[in-house]
Amino acid sequence: MGRDVGRGCLERWRARRTVRRGRTLRAVARAAGLSVMGLALVLPFVAFALNAFSRQWFYPQLVPDTWSLEAWARIFSARSRVPEALFNSAVIALTVTLASVVIGLPAGRALGMHRFPGKRVLEFLIFVPTMVPPLAVGMGLSVNFLRLGLGGTLLGVALAHLVPVTPYVVLTLSGVFANYSPAHEEQARTLGAGPLAVLWYITLPAIFPGLVVASLFAFLISWSQYVLTFLVGRGQVIALPVLLFSSIPGGDNANIAAQSLLFIGPAVLILLLTSRYLSGERAAVQGFGRL
Repeated sequence: MGRDVGRGCLERWRARRTVRRGRTLRAVARAAGLSVMGLALVLPFVAFALNAFSRQWFYPQLVPDTWSLEAWARIFSARSRVPEALFNSAVIALTVTLASVVIGLPAGRALGMHRFPGKRVLEFLIFVPTMVPPLAVGMGLSVNFLRLGLGGTLLGVALAHLVPVTPYVVLTLSGVFANYSPAHEEQARTLGAGPLAVLWYITLPAIFPGLVVASLFAFLISWSQYVLTFLVGRGQVIALPVLLFSSIPGGDNANIAAQSLLFIGPAVLILLLTSRYLSGERAAVQGFGRL
């Protein structure tokens, strides 16, 4: 009897030790993975920052021995086109974000909440533009927009950006509406609320996390577009990606690094401000499994 009790206690102790050891190993592995990911994300920013604030930095120096703000003075000088490119990129990205959300809201609601014949075919057609090489899309749009008088204009570039942006917005919002219940909308209508009141006070607050994520995708995709901006803008619309790529052959590392920080900075800031909607209980992407 005593031996059986002792053996049972020993087995329970071994089981608890195994569980604790497994938890410790998982915690260590998770910490190591997060550390590697953090380094992979941070190190490029460190390299850009060191280059952007240095006069010269040559191998094998670990850090630059001469610091300077010359690169920043050049890119914001009166002769620089960086402020113009920054303004154009912001205007285009914000316009595309607003337009894609207006288009994607009803489309995402229809795809997420309703089942109808040909739904899968329609979804495929919506996402086809993301499968076509951007160069082919850009060449076709460039020719047609030139005939319509939209080539080399901010409006033409914004319309071109809608081609790769809209499918991602529709995908995100359809995932949100897949978990959305219209019961509160019906209650509001029975109490006399009109369509605009239902949209503003019921629908938009309920899908706000998903709306933020969809807008984030739209802004980042438009902000980083180079091929479509270059082909449709025809050298007359100077956006930040176009200016950055044109600066690379010059070999001025400080200037390239400063422009890169300007290019990456807004995207990182937006990601930090909207990170609460990308994880946790209010995550906007948790409805994708029901599509």
